[in-house]
Amino acid sequence: MLFLGVFLRKKRNESGSTSVQIISKAHSKYKVIKTIGSGPSEQEVQKLWYLGKQELERLCAQPMLFVSETDTIIEQLFDGLNNASIRTVGPEIIFGHLYDYIGFDAIKEDLFRHLVIARLAFPLSKLKTVEYVYRYQGVMLDIDAIYRFLDKLSNQLKEQAERIAFTHTQKILNGNISVVFYDMTTLYFEASDEDDLRKTGFSKDGKHQNPQIYLGLLVGIGGFAIGYDIFEGNIYEGHTLIPFLEKISIKFNLEKPIVVADAGLLSNDNIKALEDRHYQYIIGARLKNEPDKIKQQILQKKLAEGEVIKIKKSPNTRLIIAYATNRAIKDEHNRKRGLQRLEKQIKAGKLTKSSINNKGYNKYLKLQGEVKIEIDYEKFINDKSWDGLKGYVTNTSLNDKQVIENYKNLWHIEKAFRMSKTDLRIRPIYHRLKNRIEAHICISFTAYCIYKELERVLYKEKSTISLKKAAELTHNMYEIIYTLPESKLTKSKLLKMDHEQSELYRIIQKNY
Repeated sequence: MLFLGVFLRKKRNESGSTSVQIISKAHSKYKVIKTIGSGPSEQEVQKLWYLGKQELERLCAQPMLFVSETDTIIEQLFDGLNNASIRTVGPEIIFGHLYDYIGFDAIKEDLFRHLVIARLAFPLSKLKTVEYVYRYQGVMLDIDAIYRFLDKLSNQLKEQAERIAFTHTQKILNGNISVVFYDMTTLYFEASDEDDLRKTGFSKDGKHQNPQIYLGLLVGIGGFAIGYDIFEGNIYEGHTLIPFLEKISIKFNLEKPIVVADAGLLSNDNIKALEDRHYQYIIGARLKNEPDKIKQQILQKKLAEGEVIKIKKSPNTRLIIAYATNRAIKDEHNRKRGLQRLEKQIKAGKLTKSSINNKGYNKYLKLQGEVKIEIDYEKFINDKSWDGLKGYVTNTSLNDKQVIENYKNLWHIEKAFRMSKTDLRIRPIYHRLKNRIEAHICISFTAYCIYKELERVLYKEKSTISLKKAAELTHNMYEIIYTLPESKLTKSKLLKMDHEQSELYRIIQKNY
């Protein structure tokens, strides 16, 4: 930034910090007019740079011989400023506002609030959270204090956080929670040892050697949270549905909503348990696992784009099959990619007898003689008949189109897991103690609820700001704290925001 031979510069110091200085240039010589200060981090240097710009403008605008009384007062005001005078308030005025609106302020634990907002704005380790809380909240903590809090938190606040989330979801859905969506995901640990909770098992993250836990999540239409639970890492996910549903139904007095879940939860035991408890359900079907008679009926129909058929499975249950061209293209692409991977593995000699199973595309393998493994290309070609077909098992009275549309909403829960694993970085988990793991999930669940509310209001206002961008925008929303020279009153003021920051701030102020 240059004003008539006077400019602002950053200078790297031997100590590793960076100084911000006002420099003048005359007769090819440089002179330091004023050092604004130095800071060890980019965030602090950015604050100093802002102060430097203000000071530079003041110096270049003032008359050379006479200084007015007003200028003197302003100069005194700036003399009273330091690094601590400017602080980042974006996470609090955006995410903190949403935290309060949803009702999480009823949890009278300041540290819980700090940890949730830190998870939203800076999804980092607990050690980094200590730095965040000090830098942006002015609260001095040590890492042990956070761990002690997590030990105390455990399941203590889970019930309250879930109830607040449920009440908010009920409000957003106008009291109508007639359809719920359930799914599970695995969360792995950066540790090699197991315990009663952390077990090695089938990992949806592909981390089969890492201890893990299962996280079950129940949401309403639109992906708004209802509740969650944690299960041992080696449990069969089909065994989690009924206990979880019963627990949530009792807790929130749910009136037997329609349960939507993917094919991973389709088993005869689950179907019977749901029907015995008078639940209606829509569950993804595994068409190739159906009896031969039903499979023949499906393939004989030769469905075209958008066509749907239904087959009665029992007096109260029907199987709905739909065809979509875009799904057929995707299925064919995935089959060919799976085949190419198998061909490479056979060529490299990486496959053995143990590889011959029905897991994934290994179903295309066969044993030739005693030792030679080959690909069954006939099976690969025959599988093309199933490309584009999707099945749904239901006992509801909804028409076929309504069943399919409700099942399509299951993508919201898949998105919830994706948001939690990427934007909120819920995994990998570095904690080892069960109560700290539970506390970590509770904090992430609360953060997810706030994320969903922000997503809702951005969509409502037709904003193009993404959730990730919104979090980034909060990083550089500043407030300056200053003391008036004469009255000695301490005041604060939000610094001017850029266009996107102003839009985000306006949306929050307008809606809450």
